[in-house]
Amino acid sequence: MSDWVVRLIDQSGYLGIAFLMFLETVFPPIPSEVIMPVAGVAAGQGKLQYWAVVGSGTAGAMLGNIVWYLAARALGIERLYPIIDRWGRWLTITRPEVERADAWFRQHGMLFVFLGRLLPTVRSLVSVPAGLLHMQFRRFLAASILGTAAWTALLAGAGFKLGEKYDRIDDFLGPASNAILITLAIGYLYRVWTHRDYEPPAGR
Repeated sequence: MSDWVVRLIDQSGYLGIAFLMFLETVFPPIPSEVIMPVAGVAAGQGKLQYWAVVGSGTAGAMLGNIVWYLAARALGIERLYPIIDRWGRWLTITRPEVERADAWFRQHGMLFVFLGRLLPTVRSLVSVPAGLLHMQFRRFLAASILGTAAWTALLAGAGFKLGEKYDRIDDFLGPASNAILITLAIGYLYRVWTHRDYEPPAGR
């Protein structure tokens, strides 16, 4: 995959970086951990400007973030309540928990989104709860831009410094991503095991 990324960035420059980061956001198996370091290498070689690399990567990722946010907001949590009532065990959530999450999100949503953008594996999914819980768009946008810009700058900077040895970045991020996936899987299984069915009030 990295060879294809290298060719596209060489041929399309900043537009290619933005396009790849957009794809990475809407289709997570295309990793930013490859895209941005490769772009950083190109900046280190003088083919591209570092801050323009960060800007184009951030812009492409933000376009994908906004697509996910708007799609989740259009769906809305109300449409999910019947599914939650029926399949709550496997979704590991109940209506009261959604209501508590909504209240928590109103106070801490910006921090959640900002920090979520800095986490490998789950960073592309942060837009979904923000949209479902109708987080104010400008707050979502501000937190997402800050977090996404920090992430792209970090990866591009690593490629800029490491040069052709940018694949060493995966020596750290690979285990970190696996640890996050394992933690999420264990958390999900625990929630399924301890789930208690919620009976909605009559007429609801």
